[in-house]
Amino acid sequence: MLLGLSLFYVGAVLILNGLWMLGHISDKEISVINLFVGGLSLIIALYSAFGPNTDAATIKSAALTLLFSFTYLWVALNRFNGADGRGLGWFSLFVAITAVPVAVQTFLAGDSVWSVWFSLCWAAWAVYGSCSSCCWRCESPLPESRATCPWFRAC
Repeated sequence: MLLGLSLFYVGAVLILNGLWMLGHISDKEISVINLFVGGLSLIIALYSAFGPNTDAATIKSAALTLLFSFTYLWVALNRFNGADGRGLGWFSLFVAITAVPVAVQTFLAGDSVWSVWFSLCWAAWAVYGSCSSCCWRCESPLPESRATCPWFRAC
């Protein structure tokens, strides 16, 4: 149930981050939703890892959720401190590399349409993480710098 709560707001932050990258939302405004979603998913991940009925599956789920919690918090903090995002780009590459075996494992262990869909989501995160990693490491993904980032155009 808590995963659904988290994913609902993850959907919102992904849409709003896309609008931000297109230049329709300012840096200071986008940090609000990133802080909220990063904080909310952090709390849910910590509860999953250390709450009642914890087992290996909930700890794994928490660890994977923390990848995204940290990403959203990092985006928000970069908007406040003016960092160029290169460190976030390297972390995004780590997230993308992590998503590949998770996608394969989820697909191979799958026994339902939901499992196949979930594995495809992880595969999409691997592709997206690779592209965003290249863009963040190249330059900030702000609208004025997209034209100078060859990886952004390639992705």
